[in-house]
Amino acid sequence: MLEKLTNTFSDIVRSVSGKSTITEKNIEETVEKIKMALLEADVNLRVVRRFVNATVEEAKGEKVLRAVDPGQQFVKIIYDRIVKLLGDEKKDLALKGTDTESVVLLLGLQGAGKTTAAHKLAARLKKEGRRPLLVACDLVRPAAVEQLRQLGEKIDVPVYFEEGAKDAVKVAKNGLSHAKKNGLDTVIVDTAGRLQIDEAMMNELVAVKKAVDPVETVLVADAMTGQNAVDIAKSFDEQMSLTGVILTKFDSDARGGAALSLKSITDKPILYIGTGEKTEDFEPFHPDRIASRILGMGDIVSLVEKAQETVDIEEAQKLEAKMARNEFTLDDMLEQFQRVKKMGNMHSLMEMIPGLAGQIDESKVDFEGMKHQEAIILSMTKKERANHLIIGPSRRKRIAKGSGTSVAEVNKLIKQFEKTKLTMKKLTRNKGLQAKMMQQLGAMGGR
Repeated sequence: MLEKLTNTFSDIVRSVSGKSTITEKNIEETVEKIKMALLEADVNLRVVRRFVNATVEEAKGEKVLRAVDPGQQFVKIIYDRIVKLLGDEKKDLALKGTDTESVVLLLGLQGAGKTTAAHKLAARLKKEGRRPLLVACDLVRPAAVEQLRQLGEKIDVPVYFEEGAKDAVKVAKNGLSHAKKNGLDTVIVDTAGRLQIDEAMMNELVAVKKAVDPVETVLVADAMTGQNAVDIAKSFDEQMSLTGVILTKFDSDARGGAALSLKSITDKPILYIGTGEKTEDFEPFHPDRIASRILGMGDIVSLVEKAQETVDIEEAQKLEAKMARNEFTLDDMLEQFQRVKKMGNMHSLMEMIPGLAGQIDESKVDFEGMKHQEAIILSMTKKERANHLIIGPSRRKRIAKGSGTSVAEVNKLIKQFEKTKLTMKKLTRNKGLQAKMMQQLGAMGGR
């Protein structure tokens, strides 16, 4: 996500952070590069001017020019300015207590991903202890109701819909009554969109909003449309008084114009971002963490949070004990592959690792190869997974055939496994190295 912007800013940070002295000329040259990067990222011109002027003013002050470490100080100013641009701090949904109903009204143009965002939001809120209900009020798009019904079933969240309904206001009211009767505390209303904003669409949305009195009126916008997403947000806000925005397809947004312009132009916070096709590819929007990713510093905090969602502490301790006894097997390796997959979009995960953000060349990262490795292990017998030393030439040939790969790929996996096993053994026996790694992680997380 935001690859072009991240690549440029990563280069800027590397060139500036190591400088022992910073001159006004350095500042002007760097800010000019930032200006061009933001304009190329489709950031609103007015926003770019404000950003540049504020950065130059602060950087030319005593804080940078007379600082002990001026390079780092200058990078911090750039970081702080980007955080401010993105919205300063994370905003949560203003939901009521679980003893009453909170309505979240989702709006947006057709194709922005409202229905998908509705089910992802419901899944997240359910995980957080809420009891959500999805209400199908998109009565315009063919199969929209059926899509929401199937998505609700997938995450085990009830969906209120009325077969053959024509009146979205009536469905919304009845959905709210259904939630009250069944003790459901969060009502997510999926509304109809159009290919463009029109009077009929707005009149219906205004009527639905009046009927359900939502605590949040949220625009679902496509991040890839850049400035267009900002213009759409302004139009919706004028008539619907938005409280926030969900940006979908954020993982495919190479530029970042929408994310970097929305808060400044509309004064509406970005609440969540869609980072992939899976249900779990849906994150709260943390301005400070996204700023860190843009500057190529990674996002260790989000990475650790994702890991905590999938890692069982007891299982992790058992694995550590196995590693210490040199009993790590191909079954354990398979389990780690599957655990990483549960954490979400692989490309997004790599961007969270400091040093890799902005440096990932997708043509050189073999994401498909990871699937092949999983297939290879699954094609082995239990005995082979438990003891890789018994996997001779004939077995390797059989495994390659069974997994649809080649003997060379099987050989490569086994070599990789042996190397991993050796590294893990060294790590568990070297307490100093463990402490050093934890210290580094702590330093990265505190950036």
